[in-house]
Amino acid sequence: MSSRAIIGLGNPGARYAGTRHNAGFLVVERLAARHALSWRTGADGLARVADGRIGGVEVRLVEPLTFMNRSGEVLPEQAPGISPADLLVVHDEVDLPFARLKLKSGGGNAGHRGLRSIQEHLGGEAGFARLRVGVGRPPAGIDTADWVLADFAGPERDRLAEVFEAAADGCEAWLTLDPVAATNRVNAPPLASSRDGEGAGEGPGGLPPVKP
Repeated sequence: MSSRAIIGLGNPGARYAGTRHNAGFLVVERLAARHALSWRTGADGLARVADGRIGGVEVRLVEPLTFMNRSGEVLPEQAPGISPADLLVVHDEVDLPFARLKLKSGGGNAGHRGLRSIQEHLGGEAGFARLRVGVGRPPAGIDTADWVLADFAGPERDRLAEVFEAAADGCEAWLTLDPVAATNRVNAPPLASSRDGEGAGEGPGGLPPVKP
């Protein structure tokens, strides 16, 4: 068993593959590809996992196959007895603008069913780290559930590779830096968005812009 685990939240199946709610899956898939880690289905069939070393740290990447509201069911098999300090959960966040990243430790679940399930299966423990990937709030008249279960659209699609590269950088920062340094790096001022024109020259989450 790896010493640390990163769980990307999402829903399995082609229907959900490109949706905002699957941001967690997309981030851990980018991280696995970057480090040539191979995916396999866990023995209980509840998750896809990829094991390896990143920055000298043994880590297991996990994608629950249980659907979002049962995400925590993967913990007994894929991260048994894990300390919250050694767990990072990557998830979509409607309370952050698109492309904004935030790393934090502990806190509530703000109604996010995947986080709620993780907390329940940790016995109510909420001290694990979360990498929040901003997907923004829906326009007026669109239900939040419909918004997160819809595909990224329009100009968002043009920036997805950049966003997920930066989020993978955030995962690496969590693995290799002390918590304060990792948080400061990921939570630096954000990339300029096409809407606000601020933060030119920075990547998502304040990380350096991704080079082609």
